[in-house]
Amino acid sequence: MNALTLPDIASQNARQIVPLEWVGMCGIALPIVIEGQRLTATVDAGVSLDDGEARGIHMSRLYLALEGLESQDLNPLLLKKVLQQFLDSHDDLSICAYLRIHTQMLLRRPALVSPLSGWKSYPVSIDASLKNGMFHVELKVEVSYSSTCPCSAALARQLIQQQFMKDFATKPLQHAEVLTWLGSPLGIVATPHSQRSTAYLQTRLSADSQQLPINVIINEAESALGTAVQTAVKRADEQAFALANGQNLMFCEDAARRLNVALKAVSGVNGFNVKVVHAESLHSHDAVAETRWNWSAR
Repeated sequence: MNALTLPDIASQNARQIVPLEWVGMCGIALPIVIEGQRLTATVDAGVSLDDGEARGIHMSRLYLALEGLESQDLNPLLLKKVLQQFLDSHDDLSICAYLRIHTQMLLRRPALVSPLSGWKSYPVSIDASLKNGMFHVELKVEVSYSSTCPCSAALARQLIQQQFMKDFATKPLQHAEVLTWLGSPLGIVATPHSQRSTAYLQTRLSADSQQLPINVIINEAESALGTAVQTAVKRADEQAFALANGQNLMFCEDAARRLNVALKAVSGVNGFNVKVVHAESLHSHDAVAETRWNWSAR
């Protein structure tokens, strides 16, 4: 045997002739660039093994093709190019290629009132596939926000009214006295419950999209919800946040409907599946709502 010839077991025929839908690698560490921001990512890469007689694929070829994602700003055209490389390197074995990228988008967010600002992390997944010549891209983004229950707010207001009537039923109203009462614990004998909530946004992009509208989706979602969670705050910011929650009461159904309207207006999005989860502070279970538009399983 030639000392330079290494055995290639994967090129041998399989003992059982069975095609496989997906073969590849998961959890590959990779640096990527999104909208000019250098990020750490993990990548799942794979192809179909349509030649049922082939024992395996060439995983190193997939791994090397991922180098194309390291230095360029991520966009649909680049994803399609890498997927095509997957197939070109397996032209006798595969007709479908898959790519999934997991990362955390970091955006600097200003405080509501003060000059402070801080970083917020948004989990992002990008799913791309090239199947029988058809290219698909999906974005998954998680957005955290605060939600205050409208029912709880109404019940709290009623208790405050009852306390007011109890304290002032038998005496004339004096402006200064009422103002003092409002600023005391008696003026807020009950508070509505609110909770940190999460919107899971799964969007499907048009096949001819020129960019990944991650920032646009995040900004539109936070604007629609109105009470995005904050980073660095002073008391003035905390007060402004309390005001925003009090004027922005919402059930999970309200949040889902707002996001439905907002995502339909994002250029390049031609379908979505949205799930909102309000991690109830009243109950040990969550309140959940889902909405979708132009969405069907592929």
